[in-house]
Amino acid sequence: MKTNLSKKQTISIAVIVAIGALLGGLILGMEKSKPAGDAHEHGHAHEEKHADHLDEKDGDKHGHKDEHGHDGHDDRHDKESAKGPHGGRMLEEDDFGVEVLLTEEGGEPRFRVYLFKEDKPLPSNAAKVSITLTRPDGEKQEISFIPEKDYLKSKEIVAEPHVFEATVAAQTSKEPYLFTFAEQEGKIELADAQVKAAGVTVQTAGAAKLNSAVTLPGEVHFNEDRTAHVVPRLAGVVEKVHANLGQKVKKGQVLAVIASTGLSEQRSESLAAQKRLSLAKTTYEREKKLWQDKISAEQDYLQARQAMQEAEIAVRNAQQKLRALGANTGTSGSLTSYEVRAPFDGTVVEKHLSLGEAVKEDADIFTISDLSTVWAEVAVPAKDLNVVRVGEKVTVKATAFDAKATGTIAYVGSLLGEQTRTAKARVVLANPQMAWRPGLFVNVEIVSSEADVPVAVSTEAVHNVNDKPTIFVRVPGGFLPQQIALGRTDGKLVEVVKGVKPGSQYAAAGSFVIKSELGKASAEHTH
Repeated sequence: MKTNLSKKQTISIAVIVAIGALLGGLILGMEKSKPAGDAHEHGHAHEEKHADHLDEKDGDKHGHKDEHGHDGHDDRHDKESAKGPHGGRMLEEDDFGVEVLLTEEGGEPRFRVYLFKEDKPLPSNAAKVSITLTRPDGEKQEISFIPEKDYLKSKEIVAEPHVFEATVAAQTSKEPYLFTFAEQEGKIELADAQVKAAGVTVQTAGAAKLNSAVTLPGEVHFNEDRTAHVVPRLAGVVEKVHANLGQKVKKGQVLAVIASTGLSEQRSESLAAQKRLSLAKTTYEREKKLWQDKISAEQDYLQARQAMQEAEIAVRNAQQKLRALGANTGTSGSLTSYEVRAPFDGTVVEKHLSLGEAVKEDADIFTISDLSTVWAEVAVPAKDLNVVRVGEKVTVKATAFDAKATGTIAYVGSLLGEQTRTAKARVVLANPQMAWRPGLFVNVEIVSSEADVPVAVSTEAVHNVNDKPTIFVRVPGGFLPQQIALGRTDGKLVEVVKGVKPGSQYAAAGSFVIKSELGKASAEHTH
């Protein structure tokens, strides 16, 4: 019995001990679970905080990329557009911020940068700052800074116009920061409908061939090689007038008929010479037969032959006189009627006689000119004589109306005028439509050289803004003034050496409207 009781007691004690141990373990486990849970929650919160910090860093890094053109955070852009305490553009990231202000000191535009930490000013040496400007034509400018009082001052001048994209790099002792902003000072806001209504033509800058030309003044004249001053050659009275002023005539056409006593004498002489010749021939034939029949002496035959030859000479002389006067040599018709005829095809440009008028033999009664070709006479200064050469092709433009033609330099004078110090040059122009009238003033363009240029714009697009050549570049929503450097020009196009890239759109015809709008904005311009 003792042994059995001992076993039961032993078992009971073991069970009690086991239960006690289990309960104790449970109690200890519950006690320990609270601090262990607190520690876990603390560690998790720390990890989450660290992760959040990493996310912020990653977000910051992503934000830096966004400054280069990727999608960024709207609230950040709102901060960038805010104004700082000095009136500049406020750029912020986390608790760090920079205020960028563009000021004009002594007429020289420069940047000022103010540094902030948790909206509190920092000394100017708290960070190193640099700004990179990118102009619309792709040109970049690096801006460096030096400490000045409580701000950083740019060493370089920010040239007009203030149209650029800016990247601001700030390096503190702990972390780098990167910001971007755009400046479009002077932008002229114009919608497409407004541009069309204002008559502004938009063109594209690109490669072109420029013909450098010398333009000289000139005047159209008659082609003197095909101009005749018709004179009657005999004094007389006008019987008939067949030609009128401005009439086109053919060669040999009768212009007028003059009754001339001088012509009557010439024709009478010719008729008398012909009669004497006829008698001399008859006498010669008779004397020749008599001499051959040995009836008369040879001397009579020889005298008759000489008389006939002299009569032939007299007839030829009389006929040549009539031909020299332009009169017919026939024996029919009136002896006094003299017909004045046109020397060549042309137009009657002057007329100085009327019916019944007495005219002298040297009177200028008609002027006839062949207007199918004319001369453009040019006054060439001494400095341009090396360009104006015989055989050169030229372009002649009328000053009174829109007309042009090409011609060739046919003559360049060898002497300079004592008073004008110019030489005369002559261009032969075809005139099939009779548009080039003598007396018309013209400009003669002579090409001196040809050149291919990579970028050229229309000359009417270039304006003088602040004493610098400027064009207006097309941007979304309007135009921006862009200063350019000019090169060669041919009058229509001008080479752009600097300031515009090929493919850029700009305002050409009607761009003066945009300039006037710029003038209004300039009156309110401040930095």
